[in-house]
Amino acid sequence: MKKEDCFYLGKIVKKYSFKGELLAKLDTDEPDLYSNLDAIFVDLRGNLVPFFIESSQLHKSDLLRIKFEDVDTEPDAESLLKTDLYLPLDLLPKLEGNKFYFHEVIGFTIKDSNYGEVGVITAINDSTAQALFEVDRNGVEILIPMNDEFIVKVDRESKIIEVNTPEGLIDLYLD
Repeated sequence: MKKEDCFYLGKIVKKYSFKGELLAKLDTDEPDLYSNLDAIFVDLRGNLVPFFIESSQLHKSDLLRIKFEDVDTEPDAESLLKTDLYLPLDLLPKLEGNKFYFHEVIGFTIKDSNYGEVGVITAINDSTAQALFEVDRNGVEILIPMNDEFIVKVDRESKIIEVNTPEGLIDLYLD
């Protein structure tokens, strides 16, 4: 399994018991969706390795307490600390309406209600306080804040995101 075929689920943050149990911090708004998994991919030195889950349950809302098969001792558990957890993309719940996953909209066209067609989304920059669409317009990069108030409609069939940005925002990049 390759990382690009998976989504990041969370990170193993600490040991829970002397029997090899671990606690994972999940990167999701709905942790209960992931409390009954059969297996999970663990990133071990850049390789995704499948681990089968003996038991798992939510622990204090956003932590998942996991007992992997064949991880039965503290040293076994210790070796998995701070590793990232992944699941195949097809296990992501489907989103509807104007909600979307970042990876899902790469390649979509941005159309602005004032400006018209802006360009194609090449990436999402989520390293800033406000996530940004990185849009390519004939070689010029335009950054548009991913603000719910700006996003008018997500059309998955046509691969178009309609936005209504403040007047002059797009012109800042083109003058």
